[in-house]
Amino acid sequence: MTQEQKPDDVVTIGDVNISNAAPFALFAGPCQMESRDHGLEMDHGLKEICDRLGIGLIFKASFDKANRTSIGSQRGLGFEGTLPVFAEIREKYGLAIVTDVHEAAHCAPAAEVVDVLQIPAFLCRQTDLLVAAAKPEQSSRSKRGNFWPRGI
Repeated sequence: MTQEQKPDDVVTIGDVNISNAAPFALFAGPCQMESRDHGLEMDHGLKEICDRLGIGLIFKASFDKANRTSIGSQRGLGFEGTLPVFAEIREKYGLAIVTDVHEAAHCAPAAEVVDVLQIPAFLCRQTDLLVAAAKPEQSSRSKRGNFWPRGI
């Protein structure tokens, strides 16, 4: 492995450093953004807890939880409804934010208000989505699909 191929020793997301040598950092938040008030209440409470414990927080919520077991289940505020809430959370609480993206067209607009674009496990083989999320100015994270062989 060449120096150019080596992974970064420290990854910084917002004000949080993530590495083997850094203090614990928490990715936490509601599964889906149910409402503006819900999002602000959750991130405020999580921030208070993490500040008290001295650990970093990256706020995580989804604008659309499309992988529900029932077609009638709540899925979130949607893309257009959630992005302004994410922007408000970043401005009001200074938190870094991670959210799932489901389509290549979501990546650029979402990257304007979130710090990390996350690819859900069931979409981790969608080449166009991966390429759009991996632009140099953006941080991205891909969940490992459960269908991959062990050891990869």
